[in-house]
Amino acid sequence: MAIVVRREAGIYAYEASLRRAGFDLIAGADEAGRGACAGPLVAGAVILRPGKAGQIPGLADSKLLTPLARDRVYDQILKRAVAWSVVSIDPAECDTLGMHQANLAALRRALLRLQPTAEFALTDGFGVDGLGMPNLAIWKGDRIAACVAAASVIAKVTRDRLMGGWHEELPDYAFDIHKGYCTPLHQERLEAHGPSHIHRWCFENVRRTARPEGWAGVRWVAGTPTPESSARLLPS
Repeated sequence: MAIVVRREAGIYAYEASLRRAGFDLIAGADEAGRGACAGPLVAGAVILRPGKAGQIPGLADSKLLTPLARDRVYDQILKRAVAWSVVSIDPAECDTLGMHQANLAALRRALLRLQPTAEFALTDGFGVDGLGMPNLAIWKGDRIAACVAAASVIAKVTRDRLMGGWHEELPDYAFDIHKGYCTPLHQERLEAHGPSHIHRWCFENVRRTARPEGWAGVRWVAGTPTPESSARLLPS
């Protein structure tokens, strides 16, 4: 089946083309937090309404929006979407699966939670199997397809709010500022305090800051290394 995308339709072109091909319920999915070394991986999925009813003022890739603009767009998405869902994969499962598989699992779970069920799915960057529906991976999909951009906003706002909550529990790490990403500030706090129980051990910068004397203060969760195995990762 050939799908013709008319660029003059802008960010809504993919959905318009798919509707002309006979698909009414078109979902977009995207994640937030794949590159972070702390906190959950969050994925969102959104089905927008057809036509002007589903057009969101200010909608764009979440990374291009200010926090205030993201919050405004987020509220509009919840009001105008046919369906939306969001899922969170905790750091322990990220460590167990590895980040690529965790990313695919998050996208899959978000899409399969949609009610009504999507008839076609657009995903950002990576193809996702096991959906039971036709789907298409789009490189930089959050800048090209409206439903993927909407999913990116849902995922980003949800994750930022979760990281704000973790800041309340773990203020030493400044999660409210860097949101768990590998910034110089985050690395400085990691080196000063060692990993917390929401850090991802699959990241080398987390492993190298582990200190045996700090084990008593860490709440270990399933899927993370034991203190003894992590200590062996330290340089001699």
